[in-house]
Amino acid sequence: MTILHISTTADWANARRSGEVRPPSLAEQGFTHCSDLGTVHLPAGRLFAGRTDLLLLVLDPARLGAPLRWEPGDGNPAGPWFPHVYGPIPVAAVAAVMPFPPDPDGGFRLPVELAEFRAT
Repeated sequence: MTILHISTTADWANARRSGEVRPPSLAEQGFTHCSDLGTVHLPAGRLFAGRTDLLLLVLDPARLGAPLRWEPGDGNPAGPWFPHVYGPIPVAAVAAVMPFPPDPDGGFRLPVELAEFRAT
């Protein structure tokens, strides 16, 4: 199972120094927002449209050290479900880091490397 977290380059640099990814949502909502291969474009487009400083952190769920729960993104059980990490993400749980640039229209698409992985 591939879990993804959208990060800015500055936040990733801070995480590498501190040893963990600790986004504002952890303090505000109690968890770190993540996505999977089929849903990452949804929060990216809604929250980060046109941003050019984004990265995708590919996470190893076995190394998270915090509970991982799949929950409806908007509270609607019929809508898409997203993985939420109930704690910070250790840098050691990040298996890969990929640039996540927007398309010319400002939207986002899964990087080719991950899209090919998804097709297998």
